[in-house]
Amino acid sequence: MNRPLTPDSKSDLSLAPKRVYIETYGCQMNVADSEVVASIMQMDGYHLTEDPELADAIFLNTCSVRENAATRLFGNLGQLAAVKRERPGMQIAVAGCLAQQMGEGIVERAPWVDVVFGTHNLDVLPALLERARHNSAAAVELEESLKVFPSTLPTRRESSYAAWVSIAVGCNNTCTFCIVPSLRGKQRDRRPGDVLAEVEAVAAQGAIEVTLLGQNVNSYGVGFGDRGAFAKLLRAAGSVEGIERVRFTSPHPAAFTDDVIEAMATTEAVMPSLHMPLQSGSDRVLRAMRRSYRTQRFLGILDKVRAVMPEAAITTDIIVGFPGETEEDFQATLDVVEQARFASAYTFEYSPRPGTPAADRDDQVPTEVVKDRYRRLDALVRRIAHEENERQEGRVVEVLVAEGEGRRDAVTARISGRAADNRLVHVALPEGLAENDYAGGAPRPGDMVTVRVTHGAPHNLIADSARCGRELDPRAAAANEALKPGDRLWLDDGPALFQVRRTRAGDAWERRQAEACATPEPDTAPVSLGLPTLRVGAPV
Repeated sequence: MNRPLTPDSKSDLSLAPKRVYIETYGCQMNVADSEVVASIMQMDGYHLTEDPELADAIFLNTCSVRENAATRLFGNLGQLAAVKRERPGMQIAVAGCLAQQMGEGIVERAPWVDVVFGTHNLDVLPALLERARHNSAAAVELEESLKVFPSTLPTRRESSYAAWVSIAVGCNNTCTFCIVPSLRGKQRDRRPGDVLAEVEAVAAQGAIEVTLLGQNVNSYGVGFGDRGAFAKLLRAAGSVEGIERVRFTSPHPAAFTDDVIEAMATTEAVMPSLHMPLQSGSDRVLRAMRRSYRTQRFLGILDKVRAVMPEAAITTDIIVGFPGETEEDFQATLDVVEQARFASAYTFEYSPRPGTPAADRDDQVPTEVVKDRYRRLDALVRRIAHEENERQEGRVVEVLVAEGEGRRDAVTARISGRAADNRLVHVALPEGLAENDYAGGAPRPGDMVTVRVTHGAPHNLIADSARCGRELDPRAAAANEALKPGDRLWLDDGPALFQVRRTRAGDAWERRQAEACATPEPDTAPVSLGLPTLRVGAPV
């Protein structure tokens, strides 16, 4: 995943003496860590930039879960070498899981890198940059265990309306394919009071959605002797004033308990969304992976969740080609996927990670076999996801409008965001309403919009209900049908529906924009109370 953080403003950058470019690879943990680093760098006098060629410092936050992460890192470092030759004072820092794994090896392969540090000492970047500058030599500093809990450090959150809240770092599991425990360490839990204090703080800043973050959230509480702590935390987070949506990632099926399911079902703010990593549908392979559950246990969890939350969207992770995987094992995975009916799945070709037990096995599956199986799995996952999304057609959903979720929104006259079940929804604007016409009724990022799903695509939903309730003339209909699926309108026979609810989160986003543009707000600025329905869609 490639996620440069957004700068405060172009005008600020033009005046800034120091600029930092931040790029993140990997999981949500890395994204949250990058937000911490962004804040630390800003406190040290840096401004954020989206252009690495303008940066005085470049920070690359790496992932090590897949082999291609290293390939991408060194490919990017090779390109940055030329940039650095043209900007002699520019510094390059590499951190994250790959840095924790390779250490000095990064500097040996890319001697133009100035700083390398790991996952346990996020707060050291400014000091290491200065040390490297003073000594004219690379500064490498790795810690074997966590020194400062990331959530205790200042955080420049990428979003004003949604926030990551870390509840634990590290993992106590021993999955034979996974390198995370050796890089992130054993699980360390935050105290519930500290977690809730952060949830309350982000709510006070305007956020209405929080994601509770950890490598294995449902084992939260083991560190302080309360195995029911995660269910209690879900309920408590869902009761924080101002928080409308709570979700979490990622649980482990072996430790997932009924009290968590009950908390999800009975806490209104908890989203009907669950990411439940399968990894394999073969019990034999699961045993070799040391996953501590079997397929019937896994499917039983899904049945329990759907019994109390029929609308739940369940996603998963699946690995193809684990050492020793036979065609029979792979067929078992296909069978479980067919039964599970996942809303979507993250699928991976097995990648040997140095230092993991699975990497040393002598029964690695041939590459061509892995690729063929991956192709077959991908086709099945796509088909089921498409069918499940088609089942959503006609549903009325409330979408939290977001920035950057729809890459073609400007072309298609849509805005994008997530429904309550975390499905991505592309929403058509009423005819004549521009995306940024907030005074005219367009929803701001952070606002909620109620629409009707008109089309289920393989990876998203389309809600063009703002333009429904009317017929296109023959020429317009033909032109519409000729468009690519993502570009065409999807009309149904229902009435037009496009209802906007302005929220505290939208207010927060608007304040951030004003601050970024150095626009003073009037002393008498009105306070939004989140009252619903500013505009009902285009006339029939």
